[in-house]
Amino acid sequence: MTSFSLSSSAFQNGAEIPVEFTCDGANRSPPLAWGEPPAGTKSFALGIEDPDAPGGTFGHWAAFDIPATVRSLAIGQSIGTQGTNDKGTSGYTGPCPPSGNPPHHYHFRLFALDAAKLGLGPGAKAREVEDAAEKQALGRAELVGTYQRR
Repeated sequence: MTSFSLSSSAFQNGAEIPVEFTCDGANRSPPLAWGEPPAGTKSFALGIEDPDAPGGTFGHWAAFDIPATVRSLAIGQSIGTQGTNDKGTSGYTGPCPPSGNPPHHYHFRLFALDAAKLGLGPGAKAREVEDAAEKQALGRAELVGTYQRR
């Protein structure tokens, strides 16, 4: 699988996610931008997971059927088909770890897919989206941010 770049103007890879993009702030998705995907990319799928969550990996966002021509998302922008996050709502839900926990790591993963449609319906669960994306992926980009509630 080919890798390509994923970044945010709001935080660097491995750095803390600003409060604005968490449950303690406006709870809006951060801006994202990515480089040229592998040849043959027909769409993208995006997922955000917290593997440090007390109950196991928590899916914060799943979006798919994002057109191959898209190279960025603005603050709070949703595009493509929205899946259901592990909170049970559609779209983005920001970092919200329990107070006093060590920093949690939030993995933003963007999959470059070989098909224009992932084959899932609106509201597909975050885990289903990532599993389906893995099977159709030509490439993957990842950005990790951290957040700790004090």
